[in-house]
Amino acid sequence: MLACDETPLNRTPLHALHLARGARMVPFAGYQMPVQYPPGVLREHLHTRKLAGLFDVSHMGQIALRPKSGKVEDAGLALERLVPQDIVAVAPGRQRYAQFTNDSGGILDDLMVANFGDHLFLVVNAACKAQDEAHLRAHLSDVCVIETLSDRALIALQGPKAESALARLCADVSAMRFMDAGPRAVAGFDGFVSRSGYTGEDGFEISIPAADAEAVAQALLDNSCVQPIGLGARDSLRLEAGLCLYGHDIDTTTTPVEAALEWSIQKSRRRGGARAGGFPGAETILPQFDQGAPRRRVGLRPEGRAPVREGAPLFLDAAAAEPIGKVTSGGFGPSLNAPVAMGYLPSARAAPGATVFAELRGARLPLRVAPMPFVPNTYRR
Repeated sequence: MLACDETPLNRTPLHALHLARGARMVPFAGYQMPVQYPPGVLREHLHTRKLAGLFDVSHMGQIALRPKSGKVEDAGLALERLVPQDIVAVAPGRQRYAQFTNDSGGILDDLMVANFGDHLFLVVNAACKAQDEAHLRAHLSDVCVIETLSDRALIALQGPKAESALARLCADVSAMRFMDAGPRAVAGFDGFVSRSGYTGEDGFEISIPAADAEAVAQALLDNSCVQPIGLGARDSLRLEAGLCLYGHDIDTTTTPVEAALEWSIQKSRRRGGARAGGFPGAETILPQFDQGAPRRRVGLRPEGRAPVREGAPLFLDAAAAEPIGKVTSGGFGPSLNAPVAMGYLPSARAAPGATVFAELRGARLPLRVAPMPFVPNTYRR
């Protein structure tokens, strides 16, 4: 029996498949999720970089924004009330990375927004999906019907062999380029496919009805190049790619400019643009393009082989008493055979090549500020 303060964990539509494959399951964002399979995190990571990995990301939220007018541009304009990105310019069959911001310029969540021609399709983070849905309903219900697609699974296929593996089941994926997205049949089942992912590798994300998910996943795993990959390797892959994890590298206290995500805000939404501002926190975020942000997310390469973990304070030198920043993600990078990390530093100390120090087991360890990604991405543009 559950203790009175415990909540039963949800299961994804691929739960039985994970158990059959020998996955070690852990609680994550309210779900039972596979952290690793028998080969282990290191081998899973390297397999994805060399061949192709299959990830169950069905815990994430999938939401449709359907404009009441029937014009998808109206849904785009409405969503621009909540995000600093240009959504109107997302062409049918394309998608864009975005962030929900708050009144102080912080990030409520990051998300993907796809234009499916007659409506917008959103993918949001698992831990934030309930609040994101409430946020959308509170602000966009006058213009859009907000539909939570809770009966769908989401599968990511990532790695150099992802295209050839998926092409056997979905004929036209080879013609897709990075950030293309739209309805496509996979293994005979109707779904949505985007050429995207969160590993730095070329790959795809496949939204499929829950009832069809195991059949699609198994069809992909029947290819010897494809192996199932757990959360452990997913985290090390995204860290090597220099990609943010919500709640760790970005949160309600970090602006997109501080987080080095200003590339995601198009000129049309910046000062002087056709639809400048008009989103929460614009008064804080937009001046940072001209004046700079007080701090910046940076890549860090620790000296030696000891990983520096999330939360480690960063110091200007080995003797400094007060920290100037902190590590937000850190671990071992299997592709580099070396530790990597990211964190925040004052902008004046954020230039690549600068040295800072982390406190590790009572000692000060030097780290070099390094460009990201740590491993070059292989997106098919």
